[in-house]
Amino acid sequence: MIVIAHRGASALRPEHTLLSYECAIVLGADYIEPDLVATRDHVLVARHENEISGTTDVAARPEFADRRATKEIDGRPVTGWFTEDFTLAELKTLRACERVPELRPANTAFDGLAEIPTFDEVLALARRHGVGVYPETKHPSHFAALGLPLEDLMLERLAATPVPRVFLQSFEVGNLRELRGKTSLPLIQLMYAGGRPYDWVVSGEETRGYDELLTPEGLREVATYADGIGVHTGCVVRDGEPTTLVRDAHEAGLQVHVWTIRNENSQLPPEHRLGDPASPAYERATGDVAGWLGRLLDLGIDGAFCDDPGLASAVLRRRSA
Repeated sequence: MIVIAHRGASALRPEHTLLSYECAIVLGADYIEPDLVATRDHVLVARHENEISGTTDVAARPEFADRRATKEIDGRPVTGWFTEDFTLAELKTLRACERVPELRPANTAFDGLAEIPTFDEVLALARRHGVGVYPETKHPSHFAALGLPLEDLMLERLAATPVPRVFLQSFEVGNLRELRGKTSLPLIQLMYAGGRPYDWVVSGEETRGYDELLTPEGLREVATYADGIGVHTGCVVRDGEPTTLVRDAHEAGLQVHVWTIRNENSQLPPEHRLGDPASPAYERATGDVAGWLGRLLDLGIDGAFCDDPGLASAVLRRRSA
């Protein structure tokens, strides 16, 4: 199984910073995962969302107060500050902060220390340390409509700074199909129960959703353009019981990578939570992560997105001993 550092070592450092990626590499991650969005001057940077008020100090910067806006992102209204309204030089004046301080208060010790990294900087870090990268195109239809498409630029930057191993991932379908015609790099179709690819929503030409793609027939279709699927753990274990998804995907020739393995009780299935529920620290206390990951490994998953890649690496070492 491969260990994919979810936004870096986001359990231990503010996500999508070089601090987080460096920590993940030290802890044994096989891949670091940058989510990619674009700046106004069409540079790829690593942020989970193009709206950055929750992960930077932009809201406290009076010089950018007039950039606050409300936009429709993938069909829902979002208010805040957006990467596409800033040049790279402007974004570089901001500093990153912990996205969920109530859950990860220790990470706030690193607030204000890190810049927003460019994709080039992430690639250079991965190349120096010999680890893989696993970029995701975020809101590709949104950026394409703005004249800031992500895919060709992503391939260009990967060619400029080659790294040992790469997976490319997206929740949309059309961009993965187009990428299949442009690259031999492995592609991962991201999915979750009940959702729909947003490019299908926008086009109106396709009424199906991820549920249909998660069937044996749908998985065979995915296998015509992708090499694997990235799915929520709830698609593999539902209501405490395993599904047939891993077996079905493997029969279609697809790898299965699950998201997201998180340390905190509040992020784990009830049967893998530890401690006293009456404690004020219970929600953020570390649960039985090893047991949960071991259970998924027993079901045959090929990779896992982990907020704490060190813990996941330790589980793998113990199982192979």
